[in-house]
Amino acid sequence: MSMNETPSGDRLVIGLFGPRNAGKSSLINALTSQELAVTSPVAGTTTDPVRKAMELLPIGPVVLIDTAGLGDMGELGELRVKKTMEELRRCDLAVIVTDISDGPDAELEILNLVQKRRIPAVRALNFCDDGEPAEEIRREAEARSEIPPCYVSARTGYGIEELKQRIIGAAPKEEEKNLLAGLLLPGESVIFVVPIDKAAPKGRLILPQQQAIRAALDMGAVSCVCQPETLEEVLGNMRMSPAVVVTDSQAFSRVSEIVPPEIPLTSFSILFARKKGDFSALCEGAQAIGKLPRNGKVLILEGCTHHRQDDDIGTVKIPRLVRKAAGENVQFAWGHGRTMPEELGEYDLIIHCGACMLNRREMQYRIDEAKAAGVPITNYGMAIAFVLGILPRALEPFDL
Repeated sequence: MSMNETPSGDRLVIGLFGPRNAGKSSLINALTSQELAVTSPVAGTTTDPVRKAMELLPIGPVVLIDTAGLGDMGELGELRVKKTMEELRRCDLAVIVTDISDGPDAELEILNLVQKRRIPAVRALNFCDDGEPAEEIRREAEARSEIPPCYVSARTGYGIEELKQRIIGAAPKEEEKNLLAGLLLPGESVIFVVPIDKAAPKGRLILPQQQAIRAALDMGAVSCVCQPETLEEVLGNMRMSPAVVVTDSQAFSRVSEIVPPEIPLTSFSILFARKKGDFSALCEGAQAIGKLPRNGKVLILEGCTHHRQDDDIGTVKIPRLVRKAAGENVQFAWGHGRTMPEELGEYDLIIHCGACMLNRREMQYRIDEAKAAGVPITNYGMAIAFVLGILPRALEPFDL
C-alpha cells in the first residue's frame, strides 16, 4: 500500500449483493463510470468477491465489493455464497441489486440479513431499460420492504445518479474519533517509539505508526519519533515532558523502564483496540491469560497475511510470552486474512492483531462472535502488556 493511499481499514465499505445475473458488476461499472468489473450475460460470471478502492464524492474513500450471486447451486456454488456472506459482515452499507422482473423472493434473503445485522441498505431494481416501470410493478416492489427501491438501468444509465444519491444519503454519518483523542491537546508533544529491527519494513513505517503520526498532526500536536535506544536521550533533551509516549508493543518492557511513571505510556496496538472495537471487552480478555488451564488452547488471529520473519510476533513472540506466563503446555492455532474459524468454542482465548487492515465493523463482528462462543478476546498490545505486568499502566491514559 502506498503511503499516499487511504488504508482499506479506514474506507467506507459498500457491498453489492443479490441473485446471479442481477447486473451487480454492470452496476458497479455504471456507478464508477469505469470498467472495473468483468461483465457477461452468462449467470455466475463473478465467482469471488472483487474489491475496488476508489473515491466516491462527497463520501470520500470507499471500497466497492462486487460479490458472487446468491442462489448459486452445487458444492462450489455454496462456497461462493459463503464468501459472499463473509463480505456482508464487513460492509458499512449494502446495495441490494435485483432484476426488476424478478419476484419478491429474489430480495428476501439478503433483506432479512441486512436488517438482522443492522446494516444500512439501499435497494436497486436493475434492467429498467425503458425508464420508470409501470405503476403496478412499482407498487408491488415498494410493498416488499421499508427500504424504498431505486429503479435503475446499468445499460442505459437510467437512475444511476439517483442511486448514487441514495448511497450517499444512507452511508453512516458517524465521525471517526481521532486515534489519539483524549490523550493530548494541540501544541502538546507525543513521543512515538519505533524499533527499527529485522521485522521493520525497509524504507517505511508500518501502518499503525503512519496513522498515529498523522493523527498527531491532525490534532496540531508535536510528534517526536525515535528508537528505544535513543528514548532516554530524547526525554532528557525535552524542555517539557510529553503528554504521552506511544511505543511498539514489542518494546514495551524496555520503554516502560525508561519512561517515568508520571508520563502516560501506551502502545500503538492498544490505540487500535480503542479505535476498532469493544475496548472494554479486549481489556477484560487480556486477564484471561492468567487464568488459562494447563493445556489451554489459544487462537491467534491476524487480519492480514504479511511475510513472516524468523521472530514473527504472531507465530513466535506471542506464544513464547504466553507460555512464559501460563505454562509450556499451552497450545496455539492461527488464523490469517479475511476469514476466521467458524468453531470458536474449542478455544480458551483469542489474541487478535491490532486490526489495522480491518474496518471497525469487521473487528466488532469478530469480538461479537467470540462473545457468543463464550471465549475471551484481546489483542497483541494488551496481551504483551499483561504478561509483562504493565497492563494497568498501559491503560491509565484511557477513560475506562
